[in-house]
Amino acid sequence: AFSSSTGFTLSTGAKKSPDASWIKLERWNSLSQEQKEKFAPICPDFVVKLMSPLDSLKTLQAKMTEYMEEPGVKLGWLIDRKQKKVYIYRPGMTTECLENPHSVSGEPVLPGFVLNMQKVW
Repeated sequence: AFSSSTGFTLSTGAKKSPDASWIKLERWNSLSQEQKEKFAPICPDFVVKLMSPLDSLKTLQAKMTEYMEEPGVKLGWLIDRKQKKVYIYRPGMTTECLENPHSVSGEPVLPGFVLNMQKVW
């Protein structure tokens, strides 16, 4: 798991730093130590973006779509705390919007991971 201080270089060359992310250990271990110390040339399996009051929903949705076009990504959450919505992104699928969910599950990408949204709101 990584925080927003970790950066990744996507296949397009774009450099991104999601608010939180997770990469399968075998994918991470396939990178050299040098690659891991910079903007790693890999897209996380799971990415999370938290919408701030100054963010544009449309801009963040475009960023999430960019992630979903990357090899290796399997799940993305865009969390809008103000509106109490979670947008769930999966490659090749329509975005799902949950309104004021009690919790959000990372299944099947992150088996057993459930985020209690009451602590986020």
